[in-house]
Amino acid sequence: MTSSYPHLPLQREEPITEKRPRGVPIPQPPADPAAHARNLGLQLQKTIQQTGQDIGGFDDRRLFRFTVDKGFNPDQLKNISTEIEFISQENDEVVVVFVSQSALQSFEARLASIAQGDAVKYKEIYYALQGMSAWTPDDRASWSLKQEGFPQTETFYLDLELWPIEDNARERHLLWSKFESWLKENGMESFDSVKQPGLTLYRVRCDRLQAEEKLLHHRDIRIVDLPPRFGLDRRHLVLDIQELPIPPSPLPNAPGVVVLDSGLATGHPLLGPAVGDAQSFLPGHMAADESGHGTHVAGIALYGDLEKSIAAGTFIPELRLFSGRILDKDNENNGLIENHIDAAVRYFVDHYNCRIFNLSFGDSRKPYLGGHVRGLAYTLDRLSRELGVLFVVSAGNVSLGQIDGLAWKQGYPQYLTHDDWSIIDPATALNALTVGSLARWESSLNTQRFPNDPAELPIAKTEQPSPFTRHGPTVGGAIKPELVAFGGNWVLNARNRVNHIHDQGLGELSTNLDFAQGNLLGLKCGTSFAAPHISHLAAKILSEHPKASANLLRALLVTHAAIPKSALEIIDDEKSLRKVLGYGHIDARALLKSLENEVTLVTDGQIENKRHHFYELLVPDDFVSSGKRVREISVSLAHTPPVRSTRVTYKATRLDYRLVAAPDLEHAVNMFNKATSKENFENIPELTGASVGRSLRSKGTAQSATWQFKQFNSISKLKTGRLFVVVTRNDHPWGEADTKTLEEYSLVVCLRDRENQQAKLYSQIQSRLQQRQRARVRG
Repeated sequence: MTSSYPHLPLQREEPITEKRPRGVPIPQPPADPAAHARNLGLQLQKTIQQTGQDIGGFDDRRLFRFTVDKGFNPDQLKNISTEIEFISQENDEVVVVFVSQSALQSFEARLASIAQGDAVKYKEIYYALQGMSAWTPDDRASWSLKQEGFPQTETFYLDLELWPIEDNARERHLLWSKFESWLKENGMESFDSVKQPGLTLYRVRCDRLQAEEKLLHHRDIRIVDLPPRFGLDRRHLVLDIQELPIPPSPLPNAPGVVVLDSGLATGHPLLGPAVGDAQSFLPGHMAADESGHGTHVAGIALYGDLEKSIAAGTFIPELRLFSGRILDKDNENNGLIENHIDAAVRYFVDHYNCRIFNLSFGDSRKPYLGGHVRGLAYTLDRLSRELGVLFVVSAGNVSLGQIDGLAWKQGYPQYLTHDDWSIIDPATALNALTVGSLARWESSLNTQRFPNDPAELPIAKTEQPSPFTRHGPTVGGAIKPELVAFGGNWVLNARNRVNHIHDQGLGELSTNLDFAQGNLLGLKCGTSFAAPHISHLAAKILSEHPKASANLLRALLVTHAAIPKSALEIIDDEKSLRKVLGYGHIDARALLKSLENEVTLVTDGQIENKRHHFYELLVPDDFVSSGKRVREISVSLAHTPPVRSTRVTYKATRLDYRLVAAPDLEHAVNMFNKATSKENFENIPELTGASVGRSLRSKGTAQSATWQFKQFNSISKLKTGRLFVVVTRNDHPWGEADTKTLEEYSLVVCLRDRENQQAKLYSQIQSRLQQRQRARVRG
């Protein structure tokens, strides 16, 4: 058996340099400023007429939509008038504001002055404005409402998202009060609401006339949406496994994993001994599972790969299992799920100090089409930071009816990156880990029964993306999903040209709701059953590192992920690979402990804004020894920034890293000195060959890259110089009020020489760390 060792500490060097401040972009004046101003004046008059058709509102200001130059800072609008209140950035070029009547008069007068050639103050702001309009009923209609239309019933439920007012508590409470009164006055009943500074939602019952003539025209409504449709896949094939020994209970201090889902069959003989608590957070419903989905997810979260336990002939739970029910037997939630999840998470944190939460569901009515992170994802991002917990979320499934039977086979894998395959809420959550699905099996039950029948054609091969898995990115182009795990496969039955798609025998094995009938285990397909594989591994890390932060859990997981070779055979461009597979599939052999030829170094840090932290990588002699073979260095960083739903950039804190080569620490520090010119700073060369470039990986909050080396010569940088990881913080100006003086992060580095079983990487790095520690004590 291969020996394993505790992960080693990563030591930071003492210099902390200040980052060079970035200049503010100055809008270029239009070719004809006077004509530009006249055009804006015409649009102003038209917009005043359009906004006059809005109804409601907690005050008498108008709601304006400004089209601006990309990179424009919306806070500058206050320089035009203090009575222009910024509400939200809808994308890089759209800003929504409240405008008073006096502000409109001042705005119109200044446009007239520019049109006449007169000088005005802050003219560059007017140059940056490219147009204006009202927020129209079409803008308020959500993607799902445009796709499906209003329900064909006399009355129905709608979800209303109001404009977030984050910085003015008085206005925010006035908004809530006035809107609730307006609903009553107009005969609409509110059944539930979410009230947060950055998110206000109401679920109301109305009729079509009220929706079309009232809600779609209300000034304070940002989005009118259909209630979530979570669409859990309830199909399954039952396996009957008899005479398994009763599992023992886990240790009392074992890490817990919480499954927020449809409930749990606590009496299942493979789950019961590990259950710590099961509660319902869905009013009027018991904690027990009625659909089977939550029970199936829970088995994977508890045991990981159940087939390994079957092969061993015994099930030994090493984790505690908790369940919070937030879905009914029809996979619906008649309230607002944000409130139920908020309550569930706080309950399990307060009572059991739980830190890992699995959410294997998604709202198929909320695909991510760019722009803002909404709804549940925002709630998860906020709770992640506030409570220091890790959410593991499924990427979501595409329905079987998305395309015709034969097209599933013929169009694979090209359709995996189509817009219709975009991730769905809450998979967009930036501070959570999102998980897509890989195919584990290729042979269906029919193929196994009739091995000479060629009619059953698997859509995907082993370790290729499942045909139903959804793709990223999320807000700002951040990589999503970050990880993939086994979640199932589909096959095409081409017999008699029926072209039937099914998943019999191709799902993930787990615990079955119908265990009382003798069916302890069953099979199900979906990203729902990929996510708990990652939750299981995260909890296993806590078994070995009980004090690990959520940041360290994420950094460790992505460090040990790689794109499967079989996926590389069918997806040949880097952009598509990252959209579908993220950082890849986890290789867990050195995840929990290091090996002699695969060493992981870890650290938690705190960094001020506009600063750099330096870490030297102590590359051992065996790593750069002669011979042609693959060696790797992986570097990962994770942080949990505050977020704002009103800002298109969303995350307030910007943290990233570079791996650089330099003769010594002094040279590395000088490269990042604040006096370095802006051009030189942006062009500081990172070590070539990163699997994911800095520009792409830095968009997310779990950032990872791997460098591969096949051979070293006498002039290789790893032989002639030293390697440093440089962590940089540079916050958005708008976010400085939301961030901490010292923002926390985790950094993980892994060195691998798997093809050389004799490599003594761990021993050599450990020895050098001990030498440095003794030198520091003496010094």
